[in-house]
Amino acid sequence: MEIRLASAEKQAFRDAAEVAGIPLSAWARERLRRAAVRELEEAARPIPFLS
Repeated sequence: MEIRLASAEKQAFRDAAEVAGIPLSAWARERLRRAAVRELEEAARPIPFLS
C-alpha cells in the first residue's frame, strides 16, 4: 500500500507513533485496522482479517 501525505501529516504521524512507543508502520497499521473494523461493523459487512 502506498499513501501520499503532506509533510506535516507525516511528521504528526511519526510523533504520534513515538508517543505510543511503536514504529510508524505499526502505528499506522493499528489505526487503519481500528478504522476498518468500525466502518465495516457500521455497514454490517464482514471483516476479513478477523475471520
